[in-house]
Amino acid sequence: MKYSTCVCFTWSLLTVAVIPVSLGEMYTSLLNVKQAISVERKLIDYLKTYIDHESERLEDVKRFYAKVSGLHTELYKGPATAMANPLVAFTLIKRLHSEWLNIVHSNEAQENTQALRSSYEKEEADLPKLEDLQGAAKGLMRLQDVYVLQVASLVRGLFQRVTEGQPIDIYRPAVSVPLSGDDCFLVGKVAYEQQDYYHSVQWLEESVRLFRGAGGEWIPENAGTLEDALDHLAFSHFKTGNISYALSLSQELLHHDPMNGRVLQNVEKYERLLVRSPPLSITDYGLKRPTSNNLRTRDTYETLCQTQGSQQMHFKNPRLFCDFFTNGNPGLLLLPVRREVLSLQPYVVLYHNFITDTEAEDIKTTAHAGLRRSVVAAGEKQATAEYRISKSAWLKDSAHTTVGKLDQKISMLTGLNVKHPYGEYLQVVNYGIGGHYEPHFDHATSPSSPVFKLKTGNRVATFMIYLSSVEAGGSTAFIYANFSIPVVEKAAIFWWNLHRNGQGNEDTLHAGCPVLIGDKWVANKWIHEHGQEFLHRCSLNPEE
Repeated sequence: MKYSTCVCFTWSLLTVAVIPVSLGEMYTSLLNVKQAISVERKLIDYLKTYIDHESERLEDVKRFYAKVSGLHTELYKGPATAMANPLVAFTLIKRLHSEWLNIVHSNEAQENTQALRSSYEKEEADLPKLEDLQGAAKGLMRLQDVYVLQVASLVRGLFQRVTEGQPIDIYRPAVSVPLSGDDCFLVGKVAYEQQDYYHSVQWLEESVRLFRGAGGEWIPENAGTLEDALDHLAFSHFKTGNISYALSLSQELLHHDPMNGRVLQNVEKYERLLVRSPPLSITDYGLKRPTSNNLRTRDTYETLCQTQGSQQMHFKNPRLFCDFFTNGNPGLLLLPVRREVLSLQPYVVLYHNFITDTEAEDIKTTAHAGLRRSVVAAGEKQATAEYRISKSAWLKDSAHTTVGKLDQKISMLTGLNVKHPYGEYLQVVNYGIGGHYEPHFDHATSPSSPVFKLKTGNRVATFMIYLSSVEAGGSTAFIYANFSIPVVEKAAIFWWNLHRNGQGNEDTLHAGCPVLIGDKWVANKWIHEHGQEFLHRCSLNPEE
């Protein structure tokens, strides 16, 4: 039996082991997750080779067993008679001296194991790091929160939320992949180590339920056990104020590990606390989701993500319209673009079928090699952040002929100069597990922003192209303007970031909602103020 890993805390103080920092970024891009499939295929082949070799070895072990047990059944019925034969005596002594030794300490077994380990180590550089596991777990919890998903449903491989007491499908996958008790334990443990007991309680409850259902049996691929899950869950409940349940779980843990001094001490403390103050009702200690210091508009943001569509319907606002648009450019006369005006304040337009399937694939393929973890402005520098989970690459117009064609088409539609440095290079983004970008402005809000490094002013406009579709989630939400735009494959969105007087338009605060199901790719073209002097005239009117 595998003993439970000690959780280093006392009843009153939580102490979490320091986790070494790794450079895992696989979870930040679904492309990298897909590439991991090929790595696992290699590992499967290595494991098959190991099984074949071990099967051959075990056949030899079985043969030896059959030989020896047969001798004891037939030849050694009368020990005195058998030992009178010097050949029988010699073979017995030889077998006990060397043959059993060779079977028990098999070089072949060690060679097979070492070959498997060596093969694994060859692929180790391409395997997920600790940060990837933690990031993927945080992605699941992010999806749980933003889309109000039931943990119990996620565990069954379903994406459901409870509406009026009934579970409603948000998305029903063609193939459901249920989670194991160990899967849930690892998600709960990530929350636990962040002292996020709102999430750790929910995931560890499922872990305990599944481990109990499996009879508490440990299997080699598991990182946790029923005892581990009980240990973490008991303390999580204690931290949320549910002392009576923490006591009950600790007592259950003692059945599995009766000599655990730390748990015995906790039981005494919990009993003492309950004597001083009676247990609270369920409503008194109800789990509360942690507040967000960075996301002040969380409720609006999440509501817009859940609606998965625009709130500004055309029939409600006759000033919103659809048409075939040429912008007066001769290059678009024979093939005008289908334009849909989504909002007037801020001015946001959706161009349908802006890009072809072939062009989208060209852009994605060209960007593969350059994808790196997306960064955000941090003073004068740039840094990675939890509120932006994706990978991105920058493509010059020389990277592929398609990039230059897109620049030309963007210029025709917007009437703006998009050539570098008046327009930034095309940024291609691939989102990861629960990939998102919390509410932000595209234009710089600080004079020290890296946006000004081009020395061409602020970002006056954004042109964003959807290079792929998604099955669920991933909408672009405009927070203060109170509308969201679902992912429309091959379409593009355009909006002005600045007023004509050069001031930032606060109504452009927007976010990329977490991708629930799908592989989201976008391409961003940011256009700067300079170079547009005679194309998009400025104004001194503060109302413009």
